[in-house]
Amino acid sequence: MPNSEAAEGPFLADRTWEDIRDRDPARCLAILPVGATEAHGPHLPLAADVVIAEAMATAGARILRERGQDALVLPSFAYTAAPFAADFPGTVSVAPETVSALLVDVARSLTGQGFRGLVLANSHLDPAHLGSLQAGVDRCAAEGLLPVHFPNLTRKPWALRMGDEFRTGACHAGRYETSVVLAARPDLVRDAVARALPANPASLSAAIGSGKTSFAEADGPRAYFGWPADATSAEGRELIDVLGGIVADCVNIAA
Repeated sequence: MPNSEAAEGPFLADRTWEDIRDRDPARCLAILPVGATEAHGPHLPLAADVVIAEAMATAGARILRERGQDALVLPSFAYTAAPFAADFPGTVSVAPETVSALLVDVARSLTGQGFRGLVLANSHLDPAHLGSLQAGVDRCAAEGLLPVHFPNLTRKPWALRMGDEFRTGACHAGRYETSVVLAARPDLVRDAVARALPANPASLSAAIGSGKTSFAEADGPRAYFGWPADATSAEGRELIDVLGGIVADCVNIAA
């Protein structure tokens, strides 16, 4: 049996192939953190979505294990469709069909190894990206691959758990995301910059509904929406627990 400290952690990539063999993949859920490399205001890193997704996945694995279910966290998806932020330097956006194809290929590989299921811990909410994930999930089902669980945070029941700012739609690099990054990777937050930013209550969800296609069109010229100055690490820790609970609960609901 595995006996190293790495073998006891939640990350699949920290283990050896023999650790995975001895763990029995048929009893194990794989959790895939999914984010984007894109602009998140002047105070958060381009990797903010990935940081949030990894915190969500790690918390989800912990909660599942507390419930007696085995789970491992896969290496993250860091490139995806990000057209809303494409005009901002540093954003790397790829075609939606690339994202769908990569998800299906990962699911095929996990299916071949006998994993119990795959959970998407997704923190990137660009409509093109969400559509690419759903297309990949649908293809996995059509091929008869392992179950793929996708709790879309923009839809019920998950959206109802996400707090007041999230529900306004003004939540890109605002209080919600800044709080989570403060809790997970405070070294990456330009805190003084965040405290000086005025609130931007423009709703991204309303802008999307009206046909806007970029942050600039949605009244986010600095690539942030919401209330970043109000963020706290304490709220971030609470939100990470909420996100982890969504990962764990989506599996039980699907079952």
